[in-house]
This record gives sequence, structure tokens and C-alpha cells, in this order.
Amino acid sequence: MKQLNVIVALLALAALSSCATRAQTGALGGAAGGALIGQAIGRSTGGTLIGAAVGAGLGYMLGNEMDKYDRDRMSNVYERGLSNRRSEWVNPDSGNQYAVTPQPAYQNPSSGQVCRRAEVTAVIDGKPQRTYSTACRNAYGEWELQRM
Repeated sequence: MKQLNVIVALLALAALSSCATRAQTGALGGAAGGALIGQAIGRSTGGTLIGAAVGAGLGYMLGNEMDKYDRDRMSNVYERGLSNRRSEWVNPDSGNQYAVTPQPAYQNPSSGQVCRRAEVTAVIDGKPQRTYSTACRNAYGEWELQRM
């Protein structure tokens, strides 16, 4: 029953995210992914809530703090980055630091899309944060970050 509640909540979050800002969409996606991970690890409501809170914070960070420069760099890592090789940069305007380690590309069995997962570490306002992201190629061959 708990899994059904989580799935319903995720569907509601997805519907709400269509009219949200980048930061809000990032927070919603992060919360959803965090809730799933928290439930899988803790197998309790407390674990789910903690996962949702952590995921929302990291999702908000990626959605809000990454400007066009950072998103372009991230896209470049997905396109040209060597698997398991860390790519780092510092945003010249914000001073935020990013390190992205892409994994090998794979074909998503349910969508057939070519996808790639990456570990993303950021230092924003002196606070280190880490999350994982997945991007898949769209119909035009461009990498698109996936919602969790």
C-alpha cells in the first residue's frame, strides 16, 4: 500500500511540475527520487520523508543554481565526457563549482532511448552537495535531463 501511495504522489508531483519554475521542478523531481530511495533503503515512512527532504534540496540546487553556462557545460560532459572521468568547472559569474563524472551510455529498455547517468558534485555558497542525474537523447539527438 505504501508503494501505491508513493506512486500516486509522484504522479501528482509530475502533473504540478508542468507549471513550475526550474527550481521548483528540480525540487519536485528531487523529492520524488529521494522519496523512492528513502523508501527503498529505510522501508519506512521516516526513511521516505528524509529521502524526499534531501532530494528536494538537491533538486532545488540543480534547478535554481545552474545557469545557462553550467547547463551548457553539463550537456558537453554528457556528449563528450569520457566514462568514469571527472569533468570540473567553476562558474565565472557565480563562483559555484561543479564536478561531473559520467557513466557509460546505455539503452533504456522501456523507452529505447540512449541514456547516460552521472554523479554531480557542486559547491554552492561554500556548501558541498552531491546528487545523481540521468540524461537521455531526445528525438533530435540532444541530451535532455530526465525527471526522477
